[in-house]
Amino acid sequence: MFKKLRNRFLIVNLVSISIMMLVAFATIYTITYQNVQRETNMELYKVSDFYHGPYNSSKMPRGEEGFSGVTGSGTSGTSGASNASGIGSPPADGLGENGGGLGEDPNSPPARSVSFMIQTDNDWKITNTHSRFDMDATFYEEALGKVDQDKLSGGNRQTGQFALDSTEWAYVINPSSDGYMVVFIDVTAQQGILTNLIYTFAVVGLAMLIVIYFLSRYFANRSIKPVREAFEKQKQFIADASHELKTPLAIINTNADVLLANSDDTINNQAKWLHYIKSETERMSKLTSSLLYLTEIDDSRSTMIHAKFNMSDAVETIILTMEAMIFEKSISLDYSIEPELMVHGNNEQIKQVILILLDNAVKYAKSKGAVNVTLKKQNNEVVLAVSNTGEGIAPEHLDRIFDRFYRTDSSRARQHGGHGLGLAIARSIVDQHKGQIYARSVIGEGATFYVRLT
Repeated sequence: MFKKLRNRFLIVNLVSISIMMLVAFATIYTITYQNVQRETNMELYKVSDFYHGPYNSSKMPRGEEGFSGVTGSGTSGTSGASNASGIGSPPADGLGENGGGLGEDPNSPPARSVSFMIQTDNDWKITNTHSRFDMDATFYEEALGKVDQDKLSGGNRQTGQFALDSTEWAYVINPSSDGYMVVFIDVTAQQGILTNLIYTFAVVGLAMLIVIYFLSRYFANRSIKPVREAFEKQKQFIADASHELKTPLAIINTNADVLLANSDDTINNQAKWLHYIKSETERMSKLTSSLLYLTEIDDSRSTMIHAKFNMSDAVETIILTMEAMIFEKSISLDYSIEPELMVHGNNEQIKQVILILLDNAVKYAKSKGAVNVTLKKQNNEVVLAVSNTGEGIAPEHLDRIFDRFYRTDSSRARQHGGHGLGLAIARSIVDQHKGQIYARSVIGEGATFYVRLT
């Protein structure tokens, strides 16, 4: 069950984080893509405006260096240093001083990327071209063939993008009265940025999911551990409660059978069977009351009213109510109580803790033994100590005696009418008051229980 719970937690955690990462990466990619497209379009429009300016190709002499003229079907042009994509090597010169062109050529377009222009007539036949690089006429034809000519509408500029010979090109179509001017720029670097961004997101996302998986597994195991412990304690609690109820129920049932078997006899003659039934009924009543009280303590943690009260008076009140019972058992009682010690909490609940500790000390004291109660202030805490002379508690039991239904000696505890719930109730109350309760013992000498409150 807990393995399934852990796996479900892992799946939900990984799916949730994956969705958040996907949304984050998609958002970053979308913003980056829009920025790249915006910068590409700005550069594309800038180059396009240049070709419409005073240095456009219609005013340039054909045959000028770095320029290819194409007429009619566009079959003529320069040949020579063309690479696989039809693009030659750019000159070594950088941007001009004013950023208006490459090298010293005033006719160069103001662009940082490789660019060229194609002019066509209304039937999309090439009439003129312009480029700073040597390109084959077939390359112009291929580039023009990639242009989506159906995108034109209303005589406005239209942009697009395509791949040709492993190079990404962006273009803008400028309609005119005698045809079209199409300007192209190389955007391979920009597209490479977007592609690398996708690869980076994929690698980083996968690495993060692997790390998150192991972290989630670790924290899932830690989170489930207290749940498993609580579940095991609950199972043990149910088993112990069932066992405690089973015994008195069996006794009641047996004595009832005896009464039914002697139905003609008088009540007086069968009084002992009735006493047994009454005794076990009272025992069950105490057990159910203790269980109900434990439940009420757990449910009332936030509603219980706490206030300053006199701890010294509370201890003295409990001692006075038990003096007669202590005297009957021939047990000596010594106590030392500092006056006017105030603590913050619930008066009735703290009295319940004192009563439980004092009652246990008396029950498990040696015959003609002694019980000692001290109340004093240490630093900022009020410390209550209740000790007795008795058999003591073995070290392996000291950490568990505050668990529900736990008893170091079941037969001896049953003789005293215990169920193993008193100390569990005391611990719940002290925990609610953010205090400490613990025990110290020496075998054969006795035990001392301490309560620290502020």
